[in-house]
Amino acid sequence: MQLKNKKVLVTGSEGFIGSHLTELLVKSGAEVTALVQYNSFNNWGWIDSLDDRIKNEVKVISGDVREYDNISKAVAGKEVVFHLAALIAIPYSYQSPASYVRTNIEGTLNVLEACRMHGISKIIHTSTSEVYGTAKYVPIDEDHPLQGQSPYSASKIGADKIAESYHLSYGLPVATLRPFNTYGPRQSARAVIPTIISQILSGRKTIKLGILSPTRDLTFVKDTARAFFCIAEADESTGQVINVGSNFEISIGDLADKIIALSGQKVTIECDEDRIRPEKSEVNRLWCNNRKAEDIIGWKPLYTLDKGLKETIEWIGKNLNYYKADIYNV
Repeated sequence: MQLKNKKVLVTGSEGFIGSHLTELLVKSGAEVTALVQYNSFNNWGWIDSLDDRIKNEVKVISGDVREYDNISKAVAGKEVVFHLAALIAIPYSYQSPASYVRTNIEGTLNVLEACRMHGISKIIHTSTSEVYGTAKYVPIDEDHPLQGQSPYSASKIGADKIAESYHLSYGLPVATLRPFNTYGPRQSARAVIPTIISQILSGRKTIKLGILSPTRDLTFVKDTARAFFCIAEADESTGQVINVGSNFEISIGDLADKIIALSGQKVTIECDEDRIRPEKSEVNRLWCNNRKAEDIIGWKPLYTLDKGLKETIEWIGKNLNYYKADIYNV
């Protein structure tokens, strides 16, 4: 299926990955409706930052995935739905687990049911590598067991299984994209890479991080956005769960050292106890097997880690006002 001229809806379009996907879809000729979470300030998140030539091609609507009637109206008349809206911050899921169930599980149910009622041709549901928990073997393929090591990951497992059930029970054309750790411009400081970069660029000589030993598999956001595009266009992806990652792991400590070197600063690292997850909740190792993505949707990453980090450092340097480097962003 070609996305050019297709009527598509992106939930979570105002977010980090969602805004990059929205931008890519417009450039590819899709007719894009961007659902942003309603707020009294009429703030469209990162959609507000897009070039006017892109933004003027997007129909922006406000709503909330937790409210079915609103979502049903948003889905009506669309052909393809990209479902990215979610609560994603792991630390906050310890504080407010019920909100993750309502948004990530019930919100996904509302989107799927609306897609079923309106006969949508393809739904791309967004998962996360956090559903795997600490790797039992590496690299992690799509058959790896799922482990709910945080309320966030448990809510995403629930959402994934609801999506799976709608495909198996109703024949709904759902494909699930499971990105490993995405980074790049527009990412909030609740994630480790912008946390490191914003502290360095704000002039700190000592930066605060949590535990340094866990490993992550990192993908630049433009590669992740392209994976959403590829999975939507590939007919063979329907009913499938597909990992997206670099097939390379790096520890948080080594990552911090790399960013410090690329920034050209002399910085030391201090452990902040508030940033450490409960011991059994910490995901100690993530390393993606991305073979299925290459085989089924023809995707593999184009950005090296160094190239992506340099672009991210440059962007954060120009937009440091978005970050509160002096506090811990949960």
